[in-house]
Amino acid sequence: MSNPTHSVIVVDDHPLFRRGVVELLNDSEQFNVIAEFDGATDLLEQLDDLYPDILLLDLQMPETSGLDILQLIRKTDDQLKIIILTACSDHDQLFSALKSGANGYLQKDTPPDEIIKHLVNVLNGQTALNEDAVTSLAHQLRETHETEVNQADAIFSEMTERELETLSYIAQGLNNKLIARELGISDGTVKVYVKNLLRKLNLHSRLELAAWAHTNNAKEHFDLDKD
Repeated sequence: MSNPTHSVIVVDDHPLFRRGVVELLNDSEQFNVIAEFDGATDLLEQLDDLYPDILLLDLQMPETSGLDILQLIRKTDDQLKIIILTACSDHDQLFSALKSGANGYLQKDTPPDEIIKHLVNVLNGQTALNEDAVTSLAHQLRETHETEVNQADAIFSEMTERELETLSYIAQGLNNKLIARELGISDGTVKVYVKNLLRKLNLHSRLELAAWAHTNNAKEHFDLDKD
């Protein structure tokens, strides 16, 4: 018994490349191209009537970018498998596409047999990424993490010792009266420290303060297990 054929739409404004992708997919046993477009307008007008399994989408097009099309589709459809197929290797674009709901991000110089393999993997619930894309994604995530850590360290450096102590006790679940007793100060003074912490962290509640303290390893700055 032959494998079932899955329907694909190809969107790319370069006719020669688009034709090559269409021929590659139609020559395979797994896929059948049911429509091809050179831009967003016709695609968005007809997409609801076509019911494809996979949408292969170029990122850089003169009319509307592939990222904009992706975001528009995801507002109403979170089931369609959408794979960006692009010459763009910018890792910010990769990160934006995945955050916007892309099921994959492939370079146009991906070998034909690898493209087929990636499409099959996406249908099986995986994400389609070239090795370069995986490296770029890891780089972007590492940069984001480092930025967040640096921002947290900067905020900690702006806190007074009393604010750090107050944050510590909030993270342990103590209310203002118990914090005041631990620190030997008045409830009103504790309220001032809490207000300062909320302002410096741009938060709105004690629960958010506690979560922020644990998420950002406040224990490294003050012993959260202190008696």
